[in-house]
Amino acid sequence: MTDLEKMGQDAKDCAYELSLIETRRKNELLEKMAAALVTRTDEILAANELDLAAATDNGVAEVMKDRLLLTTERIQAMADGMRKIAQLPDPIGQVEKMWKNADGLLIGRQKVPLGVIGIIYESRPNVTTDAASLCFKAGNAVILRGGKEAFLSNQVLVTILQETLVESGFSPYAIQFIDDTSHEVAEKFMQLTDFLDVLIPRGGANLIQRVKTTATVPVIETGTGNNHVYVDKDATLAMAKKIIINAKTQRPSVCNAIETVLIHKEVAAFFLPELEKSLLEAGVEIHADELACDYMPSAQLANQEDWKTEFLDYILAIKVVDSLEEAIAHINRYGTKHSEAIITENYSASQKFLKEVDASAVYVNASTRFTDGFVFGFGAEIGISTQKLHARGPMGLDALTSTKYIIYGEGQIRN
Repeated sequence: MTDLEKMGQDAKDCAYELSLIETRRKNELLEKMAAALVTRTDEILAANELDLAAATDNGVAEVMKDRLLLTTERIQAMADGMRKIAQLPDPIGQVEKMWKNADGLLIGRQKVPLGVIGIIYESRPNVTTDAASLCFKAGNAVILRGGKEAFLSNQVLVTILQETLVESGFSPYAIQFIDDTSHEVAEKFMQLTDFLDVLIPRGGANLIQRVKTTATVPVIETGTGNNHVYVDKDATLAMAKKIIINAKTQRPSVCNAIETVLIHKEVAAFFLPELEKSLLEAGVEIHADELACDYMPSAQLANQEDWKTEFLDYILAIKVVDSLEEAIAHINRYGTKHSEAIITENYSASQKFLKEVDASAVYVNASTRFTDGFVFGFGAEIGISTQKLHARGPMGLDALTSTKYIIYGEGQIRN
């Protein structure tokens, strides 16, 4: 069995070294790791091809295999993401605020690394390099536990990163990979409280729920994406259709794709037939409520589960609502607090939606597909947090830091 305690101790020892390393050195190492990914592209692709073959043998759906697939272009994008992180300002050591209290003490709040971060994730090999580089830049050691679908791809990626660190005279324990995909080892990892400072799960609802119920290590929850687009009565319908098609079909297997469209009743009769045509052309299966089915002959009648489901596929639920208030209530009941959008030209409606919808990212007249750390300017993301403690939304470098208070005195004692 994997010696998790040794991995944890090695990571803890390395985390101290990482907390002291200067920014220039971190950036140099990130640049070298990025270059190594590109240089060893053929090696990565060969491992990924074996993972894809196994996925085919196991009947993994095509839309999910796209999450697993690596190409020369995707590997280049992974390397580019690492380089962007190298170019970002280093948060470690920054003093956010300083003030003098009534006792004459000068108090400052300074950013420090979290320490050792555990990541449990599924399918997507790019998470390996995103997580490794973000944790490294923020001064944290990381232990990665990827899913079995991308096991060989993840293994070779971490090997390349570790070998590059060693060649550069740095500890390989900054980035470690658990080479056992069993549930037993995963559960033990979730309870590695002596070594892990925080655990971040990234994947589907089942994984998130398992981590929440099993972990004794503090968890930053990254959520599933049961996301909505609401088409208001004052929407520009051509814009609405374009956004819906993009948000559903541009990459349906990711957490920022939409799963439900809500349509105001005043525009349903003339918008839904046009939307149906475009959805069918894109290969989308439609699950609609009774009223929407009247305007969309190809749709099948939706059931209660459809409003709760993150399909991650070419399936879309559609519901006609009487008002903006009903749309907001539906989203707050069934949404997963990830990404929600309203399409409207009515300023008051947009502001009400922004204020009342409970989600980590709320859009006006834009696709939910933009909820992404890279797009937000974070270089990459460790995940998209849907909780409200510490971090929310796409989690970049700042979300991987904690704070400590630094206090300057002149001999003060407390009476």
